[in-house]
Amino acid sequence: MTSIKHVGIVGAGQMGRGIAEVCARAGVHVTLCDVSEERARAGLAGIADSLLKAEKRGALTPEDRAQALTRVSVGDDLSRLSGADLVIEAAVEDERAKTALFRRLSEVVTDPAAVLASNTSSIPIARLAAAAGRPQTVIGLHFFNPVPVMPLVEVIPALHTSKATELRVRAFVGEALGKKTIVTQDRAGFVVNSLLVPYLLAAVRMVSSGTATAEDIDTGMTAGCAHPMGPLRLADLIGLDTVAAIGEALYEEYREPLYAPPPLLRRMVESGLLGRKSGQGFFSYRAA
Repeated sequence: MTSIKHVGIVGAGQMGRGIAEVCARAGVHVTLCDVSEERARAGLAGIADSLLKAEKRGALTPEDRAQALTRVSVGDDLSRLSGADLVIEAAVEDERAKTALFRRLSEVVTDPAAVLASNTSSIPIARLAAAAGRPQTVIGLHFFNPVPVMPLVEVIPALHTSKATELRVRAFVGEALGKKTIVTQDRAGFVVNSLLVPYLLAAVRMVSSGTATAEDIDTGMTAGCAHPMGPLRLADLIGLDTVAAIGEALYEEYREPLYAPPPLLRRMVESGLLGRKSGQGFFSYRAA
């Protein structure tokens, strides 16, 4: 077993509540925080719904489901994270917001050995570590959506992250949570998104240029390349705002045109067409 018994999570959206769920199912006490009590409780409701679905699939017993829920507490006060062994930031993919949050976390998390981690998809961890002022205990832990299902977590040590911190979180993620880990250098996009996002953006450009419809592009990749999901449905699932934000971060880092979000993607985000979470993206998710 690892030394991590209490995990704090900041951000009760899809990723944050998914991370909270896998931690609670692993027997770890979780404190889930968001900017308001209402949003935090909505995150808890999402966890309860996901656990119930797992029980109906036979993946959990009713007793295990009930126990997991008792391990999650929620609120809007970051000071509740003061005793956490590990705090995972899963807030909006915005560098300014994340750096401000890491400054605040360095003030409220009192144990100097506690690890501060980010679930960022693309922002260099060194920038967050500098904001925290305790870079030896800051690291990236990039989970994948949906967290209870996807087995991978990218572990991203920054230049000043201690080896002890890296080994501690890898042991926790691998042994306690049962996830597979890969270690990547602290570069925007890390491994997976550096490969994935240019592919998604290329599909957006094909729609924009009229090469093919969204339906035909996705069918081409599922039926022709055996991908489980086409690129545009995958972009909708991730969130078009998140895809655009990752593209921006990659373009800022590398200045490669293939990373730049296409105008069509920018206009969709500006128009609130964010994909599955808004009900409309390249495909419609609204009930008929």
